[in-house]
Amino acid sequence: MAAPGDATGAGDLVIRVTAMPTDLNPYGGVFGGWLMCQLALGASSLVTRRTGLKAVVVGATDFGFPGVMQVGDELNVYAEVRRVGRTSITVATRGFGRARASEACVEVANGSFTFVVLGANDRPVEVGTLAPAPG
Repeated sequence: MAAPGDATGAGDLVIRVTAMPTDLNPYGGVFGGWLMCQLALGASSLVTRRTGLKAVVVGATDFGFPGVMQVGDELNVYAEVRRVGRTSITVATRGFGRARASEACVEVANGSFTFVVLGANDRPVEVGTLAPAPG
């Protein structure tokens, strides 16, 4: 388990959100689809910040759900650029859950997303060189 903010090697913190009752599956745990959505939103945010352009998901792979979350738990999503193509960027994401009254975190989801970067006319554009990571 990692301490909050200590997801060494996980990339940039891109989203922090609390799981609410509407995010639960019929078994009372956090729905895997909600976790995937949060990972995608975080990855998209990273790509848009780095390119200054619109980015759309064209692929999603390698999902895992190694832990569980409950309502009220906080999800921290980290993202890291793994590959830059001519018009695409692949981002690896990891989500860490933290129980509301705890400092301990556990990885609850991970996966990769490929985005195509779009210009003003909503057509793919060359990515070029990414802006350096903040910090």
